Amino acid sequence: MALIYQIRVRGHLSDAWAEWFDGLTIENLPNGESLLSGPVADKAALHGLLTKVRDLNLTLLAVTLIEPEP
Repeated sequence: MALIYQIRVRGHLSDAWAEWFDGLTIENLPNGESLLSGPVADKAALHGLLTKVRDLNLTLLAVTLIEPEP
């Protein structure tokens, strides 16, 4: 079962990057940050997403696991 993650980075991203980030939703926040969110298959996939953040030279601000409702 895929877990839902939110990845917060500095700077705004266009929606065109959603495919690069494996279909995660991109929300540009008013404070100049972007929030990428959606299901991530496993830890290897999460590390792959974080590698893409690094490769784009984005500043990683937070990674949050969204706990499922009981």
